[in-house]
Amino acid sequence: MPFLLLLILLLLFSPFLLVLLPFFLIGILLFLPFGFSIQAFLTLVTVPVEFYKIATNKRVRKNHAIEHATINVLEETGRYSNLSGLSKEDGFFIRGPLEPVTVERAARVALARLKNGETELVVHKRCGTTMATINFIAAITFIALLLITGYLSFLNVLLALVVATILGPILSPTVQKHITTSSDVHDMEIVGVHWNLEPLRYWGVRVIYPTDFFVETAQKGDYMEAELI
Repeated sequence: MPFLLLLILLLLFSPFLLVLLPFFLIGILLFLPFGFSIQAFLTLVTVPVEFYKIATNKRVRKNHAIEHATINVLEETGRYSNLSGLSKEDGFFIRGPLEPVTVERAARVALARLKNGETELVVHKRCGTTMATINFIAAITFIALLLITGYLSFLNVLLALVVATILGPILSPTVQKHITTSSDVHDMEIVGVHWNLEPLRYWGVRVIYPTDFFVETAQKGDYMEAELI
């Protein structure tokens, strides 16, 4: 019924909407460059600041490397996809339909492989670094075009987005390796895994299942007591 009512309203007001559509499109073409320019200048400040914070925090970079390696190890099995993570100073989160023992085993395997020199595991294509890199390249490209042409235009926005979409994923692995992660994890250890329980539904049945895991890490010299809670 709501869909039918919406359809009737669209049919009644469609001539009026068609008259407004050109003005709406013109408004987008005129005001989008202004909004994009503001966002570009903000991005030129915020992205380098965030990269600097991560680059100067060795503990976070190491945990970020182990996080990526753990997700890569899990996804190599072919059983898991679209896993996500977040790194902190004392460990990292892994989110997905996993078992606690599976997460801990993958984290220990990932750390061992990093220590054995498989540094390519620190890179992951879905890392937020990729989006940050894309945004930064788009901002630089747009401002460069603005300085060259002297005009705020929709074409400049489009060109900036195209360039960033092409170059961002290409440059992201380098940014990950040298800025947001560190493969020097020889002094790192896995302490244990903690998790949260969330209600999920399978075929209409409500099941309490762990989906949010925190892998606790420590550096050699820290107090460590391996545990699985």
